[in-house]
Amino acid sequence: MAKSILICDDAAFMRMMIKDILTKNGYNIAGEAENGAKAVEKYAETKPDLVLMDITMPEMDGIQALKKIKEQDPNASVVMCSAMGQQAMVIESIQSGARDFIVKPFQPDRVIEAVKKAVE
Repeated sequence: MAKSILICDDAAFMRMMIKDILTKNGYNIAGEAENGAKAVEKYAETKPDLVLMDITMPEMDGIQALKKIKEQDPNASVVMCSAMGQQAMVIESIQSGARDFIVKPFQPDRVIEAVKKAVE
């Protein structure tokens, strides 16, 4: 069965890009969220196999959302997305339970590699 993925990014075009990469590779999109608060909500509703979470978002950032999701479900698989130069945040997200991180701008191969590693 195809794995379902929740996409969380405040930029609509980024969500669209990721959705395109994932659907072309046979993944289902569980939903989309434009901020961390929505991501936590959607996670509870959809129980996806994986969350792709942007670090920098309004309302609640990706690291806070990651921690909240991990509180709800300690087994949650989350891969963080960050722009270049956010090393401290990447380290914090890994320490908070993220499985991996991918750097923007996205390389389709790297996205799929991180997704496969996190869900299989």
